[in-house]
Amino acid sequence: MKKRGWVVGITGASGAIYGVTLIKELLRRGVPVHLVITDAGWRVLHEELDWVAAKRKETLEAHFGGFPGTYTYYPLQDIGAGIASGSFRTEGMVVMPCSMGTLAGISRGASDNLLERAADVMLKEGRRLILVPRETPLHAIHLENMLVLAKMGVKLIPAMPAFYQRPETLDDIVAFLVGKVLDNMDLDHELFRRWGEGNDDNREETAHREN
Repeated sequence: MKKRGWVVGITGASGAIYGVTLIKELLRRGVPVHLVITDAGWRVLHEELDWVAAKRKETLEAHFGGFPGTYTYYPLQDIGAGIASGSFRTEGMVVMPCSMGTLAGISRGASDNLLERAADVMLKEGRRLILVPRETPLHAIHLENMLVLAKMGVKLIPAMPAFYQRPETLDDIVAFLVGKVLDNMDLDHELFRRWGEGNDDNREETAHREN
């Protein structure tokens, strides 16, 4: 049976590496990815990861080609793309990272571009929608928009690292957040050590240092 796949959106919030890592993890598992990147998202991919926005097709293939899973890239204004319709079957959608502008557009059902429209499809069809907001500090409008979406069943996973798994590198911190998203996609992974795994050793090490 053909896998339905997931829609993944990358916006102009800082933290483009989160979305890129998520896509690679999905493709490693053979999960089809339907990819939408905002113009600001391309800007951040260039600023943070040195991606070449002027050569989008070549750049995407360099990073996402050669995996068991396949990806399909949709231009942001391609409002006639398959993912803009509820009749196009997918498992759900993740926006990672999600800017406050995109979150606001989704919360009010604006559908001003393909990313927002695809998210609106998830809401109207009752499919999973996972947003990874990356902003600080947050003001009241940000919080109100998130509350609106949370009441509709949207899963909000802010880009907040945890340290109980004792990250040693930036990759470790990224892997933790991507793993939390995969958990909410019901996809198995071993990207981080879960609480309770090896904690006895951690307590012994802590007690030894304190003594």
